[in-house]
Amino acid sequence: MEEINNTAVAEFILSGLTENPKLQVPLFLIFLGIYLFTVVGNMGLIILILFSSQLHTPMYYLLSSLSFIDCCQSTVITPKMLMNFVTEKNVIPYPECIAQFYFFCAFAVAECHMLAAMAYDRYVAIANPLLYNVTMSYQVCLWMIAGVYGMGLLSATAHTVFLLRVIFCKTTIINHFFCDLFPLLELSCSSIFINEVLALSFSAFNIIAPAVTIVSSYIFIIVNILRIQSTGGRYKAFSTCSSHIMAVAIFFGSTAFMYLQPSSVSSLGQGKLSSVFYTIVVPMLNPMIYSLRNKDVKVSFKKLLKKVFPLNKD
Repeated sequence: MEEINNTAVAEFILSGLTENPKLQVPLFLIFLGIYLFTVVGNMGLIILILFSSQLHTPMYYLLSSLSFIDCCQSTVITPKMLMNFVTEKNVIPYPECIAQFYFFCAFAVAECHMLAAMAYDRYVAIANPLLYNVTMSYQVCLWMIAGVYGMGLLSATAHTVFLLRVIFCKTTIINHFFCDLFPLLELSCSSIFINEVLALSFSAFNIIAPAVTIVSSYIFIIVNILRIQSTGGRYKAFSTCSSHIMAVAIFFGSTAFMYLQPSSVSSLGQGKLSSVFYTIVVPMLNPMIYSLRNKDVKVSFKKLLKKVFPLNKD
């Protein structure tokens, strides 16, 4: 008999969220609806910002970049996951699995830093409104966006290079609904020490550093809000901040649960649930949280609708 340790894995099987046949169709419909809502919401927001001149500001450039990241993140994960609900075995070839992990990692890291950049932008706008155009110039905004994507690509490249050196031999079944790092490392029969150290190091930087930036920014924002004399103004500002903080807390809480602990300690079953939040739920919520409660976005949307569907008056 050939030793399995010397064989190369050509494909994997994704176990998916559940093996209960009764849940396959309902979950397929639910996640299909979420995916369509995510794509329409985020692409719609990008188009609105692109064609509305009053939204051509650093704040909305960052928001459109977040929408692009969310749309790509959801597209990398959800379509393949939906296949698991309608096929007996959701097979993914090895190259496609590595590619999925690479793009997932790049967009996940980029979202962490983009949320931090957006929080800093709001801090500057509230704390130093007179110097906002100088502090957050278009050049600074472009450099921030480039840095965000640069961090995502750097992290994804580092993880993928060392992942390609791992020998998979234990089984071909990945206990997850997409090709994530720790579920893949569970299948290894070679040393994964470097991979785990790299994962914890990059995760600590890409999660803790942006989280500290966001928390610090919102603390200063809240301090400035408390100085507002109008009760209605304070309530409105707190209401907006609370929704933003909730979305950020869900994203960073679920990613921290999954990645800021060794694979020997983490539960992949619970990891599936946390992964659903930051890969599927948060990309759906972001367009609503960051735009539907924004007066400028509502006004721009109405103007765009009037341009696209002009009312004919006899």
